[in-house]
Amino acid sequence: MRTTSGRGPGHGPGRGPAKGPGRGLQPNALGTFDTILMAVAGSAPAYSLAATTAVLFGTAGFAGPAALLYCAIPMLGIVLAYARLGRIDVNAGAAYSWVGRTLHPFLGFLSGWALVFAATVFMVAGSLPAGSLTLSLVDPALADDTLLASAVGAGWFLVMLLIVLGGARLTVRAQLLMSGIEMAILLVFILGVLAHHGYATAFDWSWFGFGHFGGASGFASSALIAAFYYWGWDVTSNLSEETRDSRRTAGFAALVGTGVVFLLFVAFTVAVNVLLSVDKIETSGTNVLAVLGEEIWPGVGGKLLILAVLLSTVATLETTLLQATRSLFAMGRDHTLPSALGVVHRRWNTPWVAIVAVGVVALGLFAAATAAGSVTEALQTGVSAIGLQISLYYALAGIAAVVAYRKLVLTSVREFFLGAAWPLLGSAFMLWVFFQSLGELSGAALTVGLGGLAAGVPLMLVYWRKGSSYYRPARLCAVSALAAAEPFDSSDSPRARREEKSLATDF
Repeated sequence: MRTTSGRGPGHGPGRGPAKGPGRGLQPNALGTFDTILMAVAGSAPAYSLAATTAVLFGTAGFAGPAALLYCAIPMLGIVLAYARLGRIDVNAGAAYSWVGRTLHPFLGFLSGWALVFAATVFMVAGSLPAGSLTLSLVDPALADDTLLASAVGAGWFLVMLLIVLGGARLTVRAQLLMSGIEMAILLVFILGVLAHHGYATAFDWSWFGFGHFGGASGFASSALIAAFYYWGWDVTSNLSEETRDSRRTAGFAALVGTGVVFLLFVAFTVAVNVLLSVDKIETSGTNVLAVLGEEIWPGVGGKLLILAVLLSTVATLETTLLQATRSLFAMGRDHTLPSALGVVHRRWNTPWVAIVAVGVVALGLFAAATAAGSVTEALQTGVSAIGLQISLYYALAGIAAVVAYRKLVLTSVREFFLGAAWPLLGSAFMLWVFFQSLGELSGAALTVGLGGLAAGVPLMLVYWRKGSSYYRPARLCAVSALAAAEPFDSSDSPRARREEKSLATDF
């Protein structure tokens, strides 16, 4: 095992404020395929489809595919921004570091805090469906037992917590098993859709146009829902310090992963439009994939897609844990939160204090909601509030990429398009989602969403007054960062290529 100082692998001279010595995360633990797998699992294809398809149909009607398409375009701008920022600053905190070094440390802290808060709420929100889905595979009648579903969901969460604690390699092996089975099931059913005879509604290319939205307000409401489908691909950036050739791999994996889930989302949304009647879609709710499965493969199809949703839910609990704990690790390492959060386990090379802290808080919130007898309502409120945090830190990261590359964006048409225009489009879209959400969400959801952001401000002020060097950053500039990295980047040398070939597989 290797100890590191500073911000982890990939940090060359001039890349940021110096840190004290300490054990770092395990370098080179993940390969390209592993990281793509994490990006796909982070967006939770089956879980997102099951949880949101009926809601999207209720808002957009048959224009669900259009909402997903027109949301994916600006979202790819944010993915590009992450890829470009990751090339010049490899940091487990991702947007927390990038925004802090380009825009302002306070905004950087809020970006990191927003991710941690959103991830913690989502882990609570995802555990109950995991429990209910598990029980429905055993006996559908048990799925309505909230207390039992809560206990089983908490059990799944603890299993994922222990796997994440065990290290990056164990984590990716578990992810390969869960997401591999999930993807295989989804692909089988896509083929089943193509082979299916008969339909409830004939396919129409107008589903990809604007005609079904009923105006700008309808499109706005649909885009708010569609944006939540994609969240999670950025786990690749939080794992960058543990990824081989991370300055290139993390961004590439995010782009590929987003492309994969986009195709899956559109394929299944079109399948629902074609094969299920309007009444079936509206009455299915979160059970829509099971209903679709029964339509395609009567008798066993519903069970198989329920299994896919369960695996997707558990898999995204794991990736969300990774995002939250790596962000807390970076913040603890920078002394913007208690430094104990930056402590790495000597054997497993994982930020064990951060993992335990997230586990305790998430289980505490879950137990409180269960004891109050309002789990479903509380979780729906929490999930709605997550959108505020997501849209905020994505928007700030997009702007940060333009600021970091500002000296290069006018050097070519390609640089201008990929380095400024597209990321700014993504940021503008995310800011629009943020402000649009303020008028769409309930009072409780707004309280959780905005209150969650506000809860981080006192901590930020306390550690700023303690003198953390994070609040005196070396400004992040692509020109100087790339120049400083060149002498250290031997990935294209003959020796590096020979070493790469000698490495074990991603697994």
